[in-house]
Amino acid sequence: MAISRQKKEELVALYSEYVQKSSALVFTDYRGATVGKINSLRDKLRATGTSYIVTKKTLLELALKQNGRNLDLSNVTDGSTAVAFLGEDIGTGVKALKDWMKTEADVVRITGAVLENDVLNVAQAESLADLPTREQMLATLLATIIAPASQLVRTINEPGASLARVLKAQADKEAA
Repeated sequence: MAISRQKKEELVALYSEYVQKSSALVFTDYRGATVGKINSLRDKLRATGTSYIVTKKTLLELALKQNGRNLDLSNVTDGSTAVAFLGEDIGTGVKALKDWMKTEADVVRITGAVLENDVLNVAQAESLADLPTREQMLATLLATIIAPASQLVRTINEPGASLARVLKAQADKEAA
């Protein structure tokens, strides 16, 4: 069934909105997936701030061009294509997708991804799951910022602590 020009324009606008809000896009081939399975995947991904949409490839390419991303997606959009539009936390979204794929063997497979203006192959797209979560990155950054200050405090306190230990040892020696 052919899609009217108005419907195509609406889809391009919708895809463009998702592209603007997304930090990365993961392309999947969903051949063999039932509507129920796709909906269960959407529910799982929604919890991570990720939207999963079955797309028209040519219209998605137009939306990417409208957002300044003139990319060749021929290697990653093979077959029936659905896109996971990842939110702020890329690692969590891809982990959720891969976890769902493990439980639903061979229903959906990753075909590639777009990160910034780079098209990633399957291996690179799957490695996005290895990225630390936003909370892990913030904790690491905080530990890095705090480390010099805590080291300085320990260095300043050490002479006083050493003196206190020597005095205590002397007092214990005299008491015995």
